[in-house]
Amino acid sequence: MLDNINILLIAPAFNVQLIMDGLMIGAVFALAAYGLALVWGVMNVKNLAQGEFVIMGGYLAWYSAANTGLNPLVFLIPVIVVMFGYGWAIYVLMIRRVVERDMFTSLLATFGLAIVMQQGLNIAFGPEVQVAKAELGSTKLLDGMVVFPNIKFVAFILCGVLAGMVVMFMKHSRMGQAIRATSQDARAARVMGINTDRVYAFTYALNAAICGAAGVIIAMIWVIQPFYGVTHSIRSFVIVTAAGIGNLPGVISAALGLGLAEQYAGFVLGAEFQQATVVVMLIVVLMWRSYQASRMRQVVQ
Repeated sequence: MLDNINILLIAPAFNVQLIMDGLMIGAVFALAAYGLALVWGVMNVKNLAQGEFVIMGGYLAWYSAANTGLNPLVFLIPVIVVMFGYGWAIYVLMIRRVVERDMFTSLLATFGLAIVMQQGLNIAFGPEVQVAKAELGSTKLLDGMVVFPNIKFVAFILCGVLAGMVVMFMKHSRMGQAIRATSQDARAARVMGINTDRVYAFTYALNAAICGAAGVIIAMIWVIQPFYGVTHSIRSFVIVTAAGIGNLPGVISAALGLGLAEQYAGFVLGAEFQQATVVVMLIVVLMWRSYQASRMRQVVQ
């Protein structure tokens, strides 16, 4: 570990590499986490199948590209459409029945959904690790000491564009306004004539579509495997818990910070500790939130 730290101090180029990788990957984390923030804030459903939606989107792009010979980027919009329909169907079949229930009911239901999706992807595509090759080459910086795959830059731009489109939709469309009204007070929204069941269905479907887009990007810049969804779910929970529901700037900042923390932990501690960093950060965030809540109660009393 000390040797790796010395490398970072002696060769600053490694820091540039880690920072660039962390920011690009963190942007993808932010995209998936924003979908979870929507479902959590509007429907009060803690979606434990969040990561499985991401992996499913990645597999759809990988399989389509492998069987057509086209660039995986071509399938970004089709995957978004398919995942939107899939999310709507899951809402109708399952989530509709747990929206008004307690938190543990939604946790158990979405945990079961995650297991079913994992096994379904495993049966359909096999347990092997896969990657969707975009074949966009790479760029060398600092006399070749920093090698940066161009697909990561493209992915960063795509994440920014998709996030901006979602924000614009939420602010300026009638459905976006209905979603925001429902998240503030569902009962008042129903009194005002808003079909909250349709809003819930659209919100859950939109979350699935966002996760599908994130999955396409992850399949190109990283790897996918049927049982990797849990790590993406944990990342999303860490980000949303740290940022707070409905806080988009906070989600972006927390996601970028998590991306940087993972890259540095993987380099300093070893790749085997990279995923453990996410779990440790979740524990730290939960402890900090619990401390803040206890302080607030003491102030009120």
